[in-house]
Amino acid sequence: MGRRRKLPKILTKSEQQLLIDQFNTRYDSSLRNLCMVRLMLDAGLRAGEVIAIKPEHLKMRSGKLIVREGKGAKDRTLWVSDDVLERIAEWLERHPESPWLFPTRNGSQLETRYLRDMVERYADKADISEADRVSPHTLRHTFATDLYRETGKIRLVQKALGHADVSTTMIYTHIVDKELKGAMTSFRGDRDE
Repeated sequence: MGRRRKLPKILTKSEQQLLIDQFNTRYDSSLRNLCMVRLMLDAGLRAGEVIAIKPEHLKMRSGKLIVREGKGAKDRTLWVSDDVLERIAEWLERHPESPWLFPTRNGSQLETRYLRDMVERYADKADISEADRVSPHTLRHTFATDLYRETGKIRLVQKALGHADVSTTMIYTHIVDKELKGAMTSFRGDRDE
């Protein structure tokens, strides 16, 4: 019998909101960081994909985002919500001269290590349980789980995440199965004999 994979940490809706609420958007870097976190939560981007976005990859009118050469050197198309687009438009007004959508203050490309540290730091500030386990990949897992809960369609989740093989995406069905088990066992336990 194969070894069972440990389920990834995902954020609840209230934890996602707590995380988002930590950003003080009066500061340029905080607004930039909020935009990156929202893209990871709302589009399931990997850390490397977020820092590689160029302004021309995002069509502000339609919300269409082309992820160039994601994992496996494959492009994929995603859509960004109006709410996130509004924040990004705000960021673009303060954006330093750079070919990157989310550059450092001097215009160079951010490092994924910065993104990992930033997400963990804000999760800790939000007092999210196990903040040391919250990473950009946690936000990706959260997006995928929420999309699967909403649609029930694993192929949509696979396409959004850019997974070549659906078996990689199947972990999100196990997360929802675990939640269903918990709900059903407590539901049955509430009955009187």
